[in-house]
Amino acid sequence: MKNAKKIIRILSWFIFVVYLVALVYFLFFSEQLGRVPSDEYKYSLVPFKEITRYIRYWRAIGSYYVLLNLFGNVLCFVPFGFVLPVISKGQRRFWKILVLSFLTSLLVELIQLVSKVGSCDVDDMLLNTLGGIIGYLMFRICHYIFFGRRRGDVLKKKRKAGDRQ
Repeated sequence: MKNAKKIIRILSWFIFVVYLVALVYFLFFSEQLGRVPSDEYKYSLVPFKEITRYIRYWRAIGSYYVLLNLFGNVLCFVPFGFVLPVISKGQRRFWKILVLSFLTSLLVELIQLVSKVGSCDVDDMLLNTLGGIIGYLMFRICHYIFFGRRRGDVLKKKRKAGDRQ
């Protein structure tokens, strides 16, 4: 069991590093996603303004771009919330993943603002944080399925053994 946990942790570190490299590429360098330097600052500091705009004008914008923006921002942080608790037992609390997802997203948005690549959007921070939370909830479900039941089985066996004595 210890070897399996060690292999999972090493594999998770590898996945996390690959994920971070891909995230940096897509958030700062992907020309297909409009990540080209601009001469002007692009930002939106009003919560839910861009989300509402995308939903209200989805026909004019196109469903592909609406899905890419709204669900893409959520999905890009799901691995963050899932893998971080796997590689670090100290990051297995809901509030820690919530704060780390928010702070990481804030850092990304500030870098986009300062570098004038993409746009700094408070809605992106909300969606990214939601993605981190969803990833964490997925981790909790998987952790319970793989380890929680076993713990319960061990306790049942101990109780039965205690009853026999």
